[in-house]
Amino acid sequence: MNEMHFVFKVRQYLNRELHELPPSTHSRLQAARARALARQKVAAHQSILATAGSFVQEHTEGLRLRQILVALALVVGVTSYAYWQADRSIAELEVIDSALLADDLPIAAFTDRGFDAWLQSSASH
Repeated sequence: MNEMHFVFKVRQYLNRELHELPPSTHSRLQAARARALARQKVAAHQSILATAGSFVQEHTEGLRLRQILVALALVVGVTSYAYWQADRSIAELEVIDSALLADDLPIAAFTDRGFDAWLQSSASH
């Protein structure tokens, strides 16, 4: 029996038993449902920016300034390291591309199995 079938059977059973309840129980259940619905929070529609702002405010209320500064320093450090790594990688590719474009490379090097090793050794010089 799959889940939807089980839910359907439970709903049928509860609906069937609902009609057999005494009127006093039925009215108490109705009153309890009305109280529960009255206490239910109404969903307020907010814009996306308001939602993001409330998320940030809720999660930063208990934080101290020192914790925020440490987190900010960590973000700046990780971003700087990623930028530095990308810059270094671009510089290595630039040297290799320059060697290829300057025609310092013999034609046989393109078919040689050690071409990658030659590129790495020429890039390190």
